[in-house]
Amino acid sequence: MGALTHDSLVEYLLEEAFETAETIEGGHGDAELRAELGDVLLQVVLHARLAEERGAFDFDDVARGLREKMIRRNPHVFRPDGTLQDTFPATVEEIVQTWDAVKRAEKSGLGHAFDGVPAALPALARTQKLLDRAERAGLPARPAAVVPEPRGTRTGTEPAPDPHTEEELGEALFAMVVAARARGLDAERALRAANRRFQAAAAGGTAPPDPAAGAPRPGT
Repeated sequence: MGALTHDSLVEYLLEEAFETAETIEGGHGDAELRAELGDVLLQVVLHARLAEERGAFDFDDVARGLREKMIRRNPHVFRPDGTLQDTFPATVEEIVQTWDAVKRAEKSGLGHAFDGVPAALPALARTQKLLDRAERAGLPARPAAVVPEPRGTRTGTEPAPDPHTEEELGEALFAMVVAARARGLDAERALRAANRRFQAAAAGGTAPPDPAAGAPRPGT
C-alpha cells in the first residue's frame, strides 16, 4: 500500500459515512452505531494527522474551529464566549436566516446560492439540497428554460408520460423530488429503503423496518 494522502483516503471517508447511514436506517442497534461512528472519527483523525505532518493544522485545530463556528452560527444558543443563552426565543426561520447570513459573510467568495453544494452528493440528495438553497434565495424550483417539452400531456388523474430519453427521465426524477420535498419527505432516504427491501426480497428475506419511514426530512 502506498503512502496515505488526503486523496487516497476519500473513498474510505465516503464508505464509512454511508455505512453509518446504513446502520442508522437499518436499525442495527447502538453497539454497531458506536463502532461505525468510531470508523468515521478515525477518518477525521487520519486527515488531521496528515495535515499536521505538513504543518497545516492538527486535530485540536479541527475541534477548535468547529466550536468557534457553532458559536458564530448559533447566537440563539450560545453567547460569544461559548456559554449557553438563558433563553432560546428564536424561531426555526430566524435560526436558518441567521445561519445563512453568517455563512455568507464567512464565505464571501460564494457568488450564487448554489455555490458550495457538493457535486459529489448522490443525485437525489443533491437535488434536495439545491431546492433548499433555491427556496431560501427566493429562486424558482423549476425554471421554465430547463424543462423540455413533454411527449404527452397529463391532466387530472392520467398517469405521467413514460420517459423515452435520459433527459426526460431526469426531469421526471427531478419533479418527483420536488413533490417529495413539498410533502416533507426525503427522496434519497426513501430510495435507499426501497433498495434494502428489494435486496432482502431477492435474497429470500425481509428487510428490517426503516426507523425513518414516514418521517419528515429535517430542515437544512
